[in-house]
Amino acid sequence: MIKQKWTMLLENVSMSVANITSNKMRTFLTTLGIIIGVAAIIALMTVVQGATDTMNAQFDAMGLGTLRIQVNGTALKRGLNDDELQALLDCEHVAGISPSLNTTVSAKRGGAWSDSISVNGNGAEYFRHNPDLLKLGRAINVIDIERRSQVCLIDGGTAKTLFFGENPLGKTLYLNGREYVVVGTIDEEEDASLFAQILFGGQSDGTVYVPYTSAMKLMGTSTVSTLEVYLTDPDETDAAIEEMEILLDGIFNYKDDTYTIINMESMTDAMNLMTSMMMSLLVGIASIALVVGGIGIMNMMLVTVTERTTEIGLRKALGAEPGQIQIQFLMEAIILSLLGGVIGVFVGLTVSFLICINTDIMFSLNTFAIALGVTFSAAVGIIFGWAPARKASNLNPIDALRSV
Repeated sequence: MIKQKWTMLLENVSMSVANITSNKMRTFLTTLGIIIGVAAIIALMTVVQGATDTMNAQFDAMGLGTLRIQVNGTALKRGLNDDELQALLDCEHVAGISPSLNTTVSAKRGGAWSDSISVNGNGAEYFRHNPDLLKLGRAINVIDIERRSQVCLIDGGTAKTLFFGENPLGKTLYLNGREYVVVGTIDEEEDASLFAQILFGGQSDGTVYVPYTSAMKLMGTSTVSTLEVYLTDPDETDAAIEEMEILLDGIFNYKDDTYTIINMESMTDAMNLMTSMMMSLLVGIASIALVVGGIGIMNMMLVTVTERTTEIGLRKALGAEPGQIQIQFLMEAIILSLLGGVIGVFVGLTVSFLICINTDIMFSLNTFAIALGVTFSAAVGIIFGWAPARKASNLNPIDALRSV
């Protein structure tokens, strides 16, 4: 009995495939909606997940147990001075701090110049906690910070703009007319440039890293409004935040919205939550194409039932049961939908891969997106193929044979 059922199922599949391949153009146009829908789901989910992974990698590069303080200040007090920075450093759970300043300046070296070089002012702790950032030369140290030394590290963009074809180590450049000596170069693969662009925006011809005290002099300021805080123990993050909030509240006279403490771990959690919500929204939008494709399959199957009225009548007259007729047409709809789904998977992966490699987004195979696309396509075949299959199974054999 089981063998007989398997034989009948294989016959239904064979007949469905024969009917599908007999009209290739109609089959392609029918499955086009499914292809577009599945490709859209996979491409959107893969690209969004890749962008999220890239951002999380940037956050992770800054390390767990790292906080970022952004000072908004008040009308009378815009940032933190040296004494207040020292008070933060003296907090129980703080291992080190690295003030951060960012600006865009004009840079010149010989006959080469640029008016859009990004300058990052950092502390020695920043380079100690990011050892992979240094490519050649040396990093900024405590002596450079204390002496406000006019030394710098440059990335590949600056090297290409101002030192094309040369070794920049030991050479000088001018930032807003001030002379700086290049003591090191940055490994661009380890540079958190994406995070910096999100925080500060804009594009530049390159990035120069200088001691934050030198950056303060370059920018004409005596305070800093951004700093990274490195904790002694990542498990004590909440206690460290509470301790710093008490200190900062006192500094700014308990006024609201004068500072923000950013926890990289909580930012990662927020990013993942936002990604999940965005994916749900995108999947919902892309599913509209699947519904349209399902309607196309239903329309074609209804036309097929009409065209094959005689065949249905003959099969019923020879003893075929309504359930067998229904399974045959339902199988045809499912095969059509799955065919579109499989093609959509390859199209979606190809499109997402091309987008990722052209936008520096991390590409990873999203198995959930693939499974979701294939499952959706199969479900569309069942849902929209059921009505035409039911119509075929309920056809009166006498009425069907009248057309012979």
